Amino acid sequence: MGKVTVCVAVVCGVAVTAAAAVVIHRKMKKSAKWVKAMEIVKEFEESCRTPISKLKQVADAMTVEMHAGLASEGGSKLKMLITYVDSLPTGDEKGLFYALDLGGTNFRVLRVLLGGKDGGILKQQFKEVSIPPNKMTGSSAALFDYIAAELAKFVAQEEDDFKPTSGRPRELGFTFSFPVMQTSIASGTLLRWTKGFSIDETVSDNGSPFVFMLIMHS
Repeated sequence: MGKVTVCVAVVCGVAVTAAAAVVIHRKMKKSAKWVKAMEIVKEFEESCRTPISKLKQVADAMTVEMHAGLASEGGSKLKMLITYVDSLPTGDEKGLFYALDLGGTNFRVLRVLLGGKDGGILKQQFKEVSIPPNKMTGSSAALFDYIAAELAKFVAQEEDDFKPTSGRPRELGFTFSFPVMQTSIASGTLLRWTKGFSIDETVSDNGSPFVFMLIMHS
């Protein structure tokens, strides 16, 4: 009986050892595969990485093309349009500012309260408004009247924290994300519509319909 017990114990010990060896072998194989996979990924990353020197060459070439496109009509393969923006925000700006971004089937209106260099953005609110399809293909007056009316509603919902300083008018920045040949910082001619808009009468217009509608709703 004792011999049988010893034999069984030995057999069990051998089986456990064999099983452990199999598990260790499999783990080693998996580990080896993982290491190999990581080596392949690293090699792929290295082959896809663009050298910094090459990126600088691309940036310099783009800068040259941009300057050439701005210098003369057709002077570059890049289509360039003058913006007349000759100064940028300094970070010292304080007070209430509005923004309107028209660039697709939705437009966004935003108000932000700036606290200068130390205060940064103190508070902001925004609203996205969908443009009905009939406004995108109707008339200039209908489109810009709708936008101006929605902007007026947004302004009317000002909270006390957003009230402008006494005697200071509300300032609005207007982003018009379509190709425009600008003639000054605040005027320009629409070259063509994109993004689903199709209002022929607006093309070659100087943007006066929108300004007029803003005045109507102010």
